[in-house]
Amino acid sequence: MPVMYLKAALESIDAMPQSDFDAIIQNYVEMNIAHPFREGNGRATRIWLDGLLKQEIKRVVDWNQVDKERYLSAMARSVVNDVEIKALINSALTDQIDDRLLFMKGVDVSYFYEGYSEFKTADV
Repeated sequence: MPVMYLKAALESIDAMPQSDFDAIIQNYVEMNIAHPFREGNGRATRIWLDGLLKQEIKRVVDWNQVDKERYLSAMARSVVNDVEIKALINSALTDQIDDRLLFMKGVDVSYFYEGYSEFKTADV
């Protein structure tokens, strides 16, 4: 998103409904389109997504259950049709919302999605 449109896009995303799974994923797709961060956008928005899911529907994504290639492919197509990304994420939802290890492994997976695998959060 060009910087001149970013503020309006983020305000629009913030005003979108987020009370159920479908609405939250629509927000996630729009946030990905807005792409507010120069570096780490995918990692940051996946954490943001988990925060919304946890707050609104008491679920988070077990990112260890989400195949990298399927995820990246579904995200690329989500700007036209979000059905695939919704199905992929929905199949990996868990109610383990307070499991710190699950969260930290999700951070590791998030780095893996973006081609980084040198460090693991457990080693830091």
